[in-house]
Amino acid sequence: MLDNLGNLRRTKTCGELRVEHTGQKVVLMGWVARRRDFGPLTFFDLRDRDGVTQVVFNEETAAEAHAKAKEVRGEFVIAVRGEVVAREEGARNPKLETGEVEVQASEVWILNDARTPPFQLEVAAPEALAAEELRLKYRYLDLRRPQLQAHLRLRHRVVAEIRRYMDEQGFWEIETPVLIKSTPEGARDYVVPSRLHHGKFYALPQSPQLFKQLCMIAGLDRYYQIARCFRDEDLRADRQPEFTQLDVEFSFATEEQVYTLVEGLKLGDEVTSSLLKALGAETVARVAEDAGATRGDAVLVVAGKSKVVAASLGALRNEIARREKLIPDNSFAPLWVTEFPMFEFDEEHGRYYAMHHPFTSPLDEDLPLLERAVEGGETDLLGKLRAKAYDPVINGVELASGSIRIHRRDVQRLIFKALGMSEEEARSRFGFFLDALEYGTPPHGGIAPGIDRLVMVLAGTDNIRDVIAFPKTASAADLMIESPGDVDPRLLEELHIQIKE
Repeated sequence: MLDNLGNLRRTKTCGELRVEHTGQKVVLMGWVARRRDFGPLTFFDLRDRDGVTQVVFNEETAAEAHAKAKEVRGEFVIAVRGEVVAREEGARNPKLETGEVEVQASEVWILNDARTPPFQLEVAAPEALAAEELRLKYRYLDLRRPQLQAHLRLRHRVVAEIRRYMDEQGFWEIETPVLIKSTPEGARDYVVPSRLHHGKFYALPQSPQLFKQLCMIAGLDRYYQIARCFRDEDLRADRQPEFTQLDVEFSFATEEQVYTLVEGLKLGDEVTSSLLKALGAETVARVAEDAGATRGDAVLVVAGKSKVVAASLGALRNEIARREKLIPDNSFAPLWVTEFPMFEFDEEHGRYYAMHHPFTSPLDEDLPLLERAVEGGETDLLGKLRAKAYDPVINGVELASGSIRIHRRDVQRLIFKALGMSEEEARSRFGFFLDALEYGTPPHGGIAPGIDRLVMVLAGTDNIRDVIAFPKTASAADLMIESPGDVDPRLLEELHIQIKE
């Protein structure tokens, strides 16, 4: 029979007890991580989010509690009352912060029982973990692992420090809408049908971009938000369909001011046979000379379009660094990437796209090129325009994207035109914003560090799912709640939506 909690109160957590607590009477509550039965002595490792404490049930001193402890199994939820005692010299556990003490239990309450988990929660090495798909299905069990809880504790502390720092810098935390208008430029939107407006749809925000710029037009001067964002795009180990970012915008900003703000937040031979055959001995010798390579060195060569080559070599460099452990643990090498191209050409669609987003300002000295490209028909000049854009990178991981924004309507009109938008299309998509630009918009800029990625780097993991409480798989599915799923046909009828096979 299970016990009721009643008025029983926890006095210490399972990670608090130290030698200085010896002799104190305490009440601990948590989950039974391990149980070891030695006849008249029964040992539990009692776990909560703060740590683990060893609890001892002795048949001689507490016969009733000892007998009851025999009923307990792994992952049962229990409460114990007892005295903190120092462990004997040879029985101390240096792997535990509480390893110098234990609790000699006088009473035990069984608050809930538990089925045997579908996988082992505590393992000696990461490679011994159960398959990730199984752990995602039972995420509420996987989250009991100390490593994942440590990641979430780190995430909490990062966000708490961000809020403290941003308040200190004079920023206001302002919430922006989640149900917004779809603006198809860049990644695909998640759309939400409206019941009250037949045939119309909301979109979930890919970022609060326009709203934070409107905050600047409104004279709010310094805005930030711990923002939830959504993108319906193909996933990778460092991407999720819904993610969290620190969204920042402030008026009269320069690139250097943004940098200062962010930096203040303390947070073989066979290969050489193939090259000779393909390039010839003279070319190989020249490549080796240019690279400063000698016999025994490896020179990696990738040929193709510049965008593909840059992405391929970047991924290869990061993978080699990871495999060869070239980046020491707890070592962080931050840098800024600046002056991005304003546009990139998409050969499949035969048009230019904004490399960051269409609200990024060109460099002041490149504005004449923009006018010539758009008004003079010299479209090739679009590929030469540089943006007031900047991305911070740590250990090869892009952590944020930011830029100085366009604050003049005439420049914004030229950018929309360069992207192939007619006046009517620009008006339909962004009319409210174009109107707002006419009411005294200050120069402004900002940045949006990804909190998930930042914590991933700080935690030393290469999988973003390790630092999100309830992540989705690479196919954007939630295996635990079986989402996405079907909806009631009556709801589809109310929304006037018909599913075609």
